[in-house]
Amino acid sequence: MLRPCVVPSQGRHQVAAAETASGTAGGARVDLRRRICSTQPSNACAGASSLRIKCALRWPAFAPMRRVPLQFRRVTAAATVATRLSTATPYIKDLNTQVAKGELKVPQFQRPFVWGPEQALALLDSVAHNYPVGSLLVWRTNERLATERSIGDFTLPETDDMSPTDYILDGQQRITVLYSVLGANHDDAGFSAHYDLERETFVDSAKTDGALHIFPLRWLYQTTRLLNFRTALQSHRKADTLQARFDALIDVLTSYQIPVVTLKDLTLEQVCPIFERINSSGTPLSIFDLMVAATWSSEFDLNESTQSISDSLAPKNYDGIHGNTVLKCLAAVRDNSVNRERILALRGFRHKPVEMDALVLQTKAAMLKAVDQLVTDFKLHSLDFLPYEAHLVILTYIYANHPVLTASQMTRVRQWFWRTSFSERYRGAPDTFITKDLQTIQRFVVGHEGDGRQFGAIPEPDTVKQMIFRKNNSRSRAFSLMLAKRSPRNITNGNSIDTTDALSVYNKKQFHHIFPDAFLRRIDPAVERSYLLNYCMLSASENNFVSDQDPKEYLPRLITKLGDTAEDVFASNFLPSPESYDYSSATLASFIEARLPLITAELHELCDGNK
Repeated sequence: MLRPCVVPSQGRHQVAAAETASGTAGGARVDLRRRICSTQPSNACAGASSLRIKCALRWPAFAPMRRVPLQFRRVTAAATVATRLSTATPYIKDLNTQVAKGELKVPQFQRPFVWGPEQALALLDSVAHNYPVGSLLVWRTNERLATERSIGDFTLPETDDMSPTDYILDGQQRITVLYSVLGANHDDAGFSAHYDLERETFVDSAKTDGALHIFPLRWLYQTTRLLNFRTALQSHRKADTLQARFDALIDVLTSYQIPVVTLKDLTLEQVCPIFERINSSGTPLSIFDLMVAATWSSEFDLNESTQSISDSLAPKNYDGIHGNTVLKCLAAVRDNSVNRERILALRGFRHKPVEMDALVLQTKAAMLKAVDQLVTDFKLHSLDFLPYEAHLVILTYIYANHPVLTASQMTRVRQWFWRTSFSERYRGAPDTFITKDLQTIQRFVVGHEGDGRQFGAIPEPDTVKQMIFRKNNSRSRAFSLMLAKRSPRNITNGNSIDTTDALSVYNKKQFHHIFPDAFLRRIDPAVERSYLLNYCMLSASENNFVSDQDPKEYLPRLITKLGDTAEDVFASNFLPSPESYDYSSATLASFIEARLPLITAELHELCDGNK
């Protein structure tokens, strides 16, 4: 039988202290904790007070200004949070009332409701047994964030913007279940549950047959229906037992309290690390998620603006652009910077929709020009092959300030692009480095200041020989673009390769090991098989033809098959001339040595901006 949980008088102080430290409690134990907490300071508060005393002793008013150590700043930040939180233990009914009135809101950066019926029923079972189900974390603030207008399947009412708003940071899944099951109207859509008094289990309402002993939990606070249900139990053969169970169920559900921790007067920047830390999905908040929430108003929605930019790039196959990239482009165009503080400063446009719309339109136009050049000049048909995000951001910045570039300026753009790609200039580069490059590159391209060598040296032949083909490597992506610019033809039949299709999305079947992977693994499992110089482009439909054949056998056959076109076909793939290189006796080492001069010569042409 279900009974309210009672804590024995002996050891109550210890239990309450433990629950205060853990921050989780349920049922009767919460009342006890609240009483003790009201008469003595919590550990967190005591720690914060002690910290402030220590800080005062260590940092007198007359002390000279100096850089605050990172450890001290972290401790001070923790103390700030500790002094700006409050705790309460409302009943489930009170929480559901807040939800129904729209007083509890879900910020847009929260993940959607994802719990299934089994998880929901497990939560109800924990409540029924008076087990702790964890506290809710709420942020009370005057800041207006983009919010979801629904919790689960339930649309929330509009609320005024005059008073502080409570945003759920942790507990959305739990509060959604509790409202859906215990707070919604009987005939509302959405998940609902019943309690089987015979089996003493919670069941999905969709799987019940309306039997006498199965109680619809949405009747919990509907007095007439609840009393009628209890009266009807008298006709059951186990009436006394079931009514006792029913009374215990009602008692525990109506008396269960959930700890709520409320953060007050904290900024969005202070709250987001807290949310990331407790977010059970393990997915960190991106700056885009933050800005969507922070810049939203009834007149402007960053999410919609970003989507409009993405839609405009869709014909070029760039519709998958990340929101963070768009933000960097916006900040670069407006403030000549991609630093985080300048991106956050875009919040100032929240109540300036006309100015924000103008910035979005200017940035969109510049991004379209940047993408057009990436596609036409560099054969970059997909973001999958963009060596670095910085390339798109910087090109956007240049076109925002100079919509039309001369031929000599385009040559300098090519020098910068290929040199930074093959020298890995932006590998792991912080935003401050990209910000510095914005104006440096603009002066180089538009003002003809300096030469291309400042953006990276052309790789030496020995370095090129050792390069490995990897999907997420800038050199591999640049090498793929280099192959595409050559207008390659299939070595199997001489037909032109559709590089637009091949580079529209990463597909390893479009890239062929000239010395097949399986062949090399069979000869020597320890040998490196993915040298950059061991790759060429090949239509996916032709890749199976090569399979794991010995190059000394299949390449001479292809040369014979191609006849007079063999020279041109091989040259279109930067492969050694069949007239000067004996493929019938080829080894991986000799092939790489023979191909190396062809690749390095092309690298020089590209990095000098000649192609």
